[in-house]
Amino acid sequence: MSKTRAQAWQLLKEHVQAESLRKHCLAVEAAMASCAQKYDGGAELWQITGLLHDFDYEQWPDQHPFKGVEILREQNYPDEIIQAVLGHAVYSGVARESQMAKCLFAVDELCGFVMACAYVRPTKLEGLEPKSVKKRLKEKSFAAKINREEIAQAIAELGVSEDVHIALVIKAMQGIASELGF
Repeated sequence: MSKTRAQAWQLLKEHVQAESLRKHCLAVEAAMASCAQKYDGGAELWQITGLLHDFDYEQWPDQHPFKGVEILREQNYPDEIIQAVLGHAVYSGVARESQMAKCLFAVDELCGFVMACAYVRPTKLEGLEPKSVKKRLKEKSFAAKINREEIAQAIAELGVSEDVHIALVIKAMQGIASELGF
């Protein structure tokens, strides 16, 4: 059964009330759309994966992503989405085998970090460069809860340069800046 972005958005809205988490999911969706374009993936499938990767976190943080995967299975979401959602959580033990799963892992934490970088800049996302993000990544006190080791691991698994990947994520987020509140 094929799922649409509209159905995924409805599912997200049913389970996520926090505006910050919705914005994060939108940012990851945009980054996944850019990755789909770069890696010849199915745009809507990749976008839905990004949109829904954390939809269970607000209600079941201790069961994330397992509770979400249970719901996705009940609603007949494709196994490719389920595997990617499981793989984005290192502690799930699920290997990231598909390009889509690797991309989800590589954009998730980075989107949160880029969002944090944008919040403290007068021009927000406008003009944000990878070198600024990389400089902030070295500041352990800045956005301290974001796992820098996972960001580095994810980019290495993806096999691209840090600058190229960060630029892709920034550009994707710039494309939906108004939806992200910038």
